[in-house]
Amino acid sequence: MGSGWYAFNGPPGGDPGTSFSRRHVVVADGVLRLNAYRVATSHNIWMTGGVCDCGHPFRYGAVFVRSRMTGAGATQVEMLWPMKGAIPEVDFTETFGGILQSTATVHYGASDTQIHRTTAATMLRWHTWGVIWTPTSLTYTLDGRPWSEVRTPAAIPHVPMSVHLQQQTWCSSHFACPTVPVSTEVAWVARYARVA
Repeated sequence: MGSGWYAFNGPPGGDPGTSFSRRHVVVADGVLRLNAYRVATSHNIWMTGGVCDCGHPFRYGAVFVRSRMTGAGATQVEMLWPMKGAIPEVDFTETFGGILQSTATVHYGASDTQIHRTTAATMLRWHTWGVIWTPTSLTYTLDGRPWSEVRTPAAIPHVPMSVHLQQQTWCSSHFACPTVPVSTEVAWVARYARVA
């Protein structure tokens, strides 16, 4: 990983049944792998990997990520995350444990209002997921083509955000729970920030 990228370590917020570990983030042969597998601990939990480009926050621009999953079970999430707090949040691909579709969600407002969009895709194949973020819109892209858009004024973030890539299990909540080790593989990330 390049300068400004950081690997997650410890339990993710709101999900006590898993934990991130830096050991589950591997770069080899030019591919980043976020690996989910069960770790024998006192709780026998699934541990996963996640990273953020937290050293390079930006406001407005575009992000494109070339990625694929090796199997069902864990959820793959590629998102924009605020530098302070947990909202707004822009998930431009999230699988919820499946491998046949992806959902994009923008979270906004004090009550965590959400706007969801879903598209069919075979997640075991390489795809390029993206979001184009302007002061008035969010445009979700798949393999270089727009597939949905959000123009609700209150939903558009206006704060600096960073790119997060993670794999997560929700076994304690009875979904997105693997039965065998699985990985999210990332070939590359391209981020374009708007010049003021």
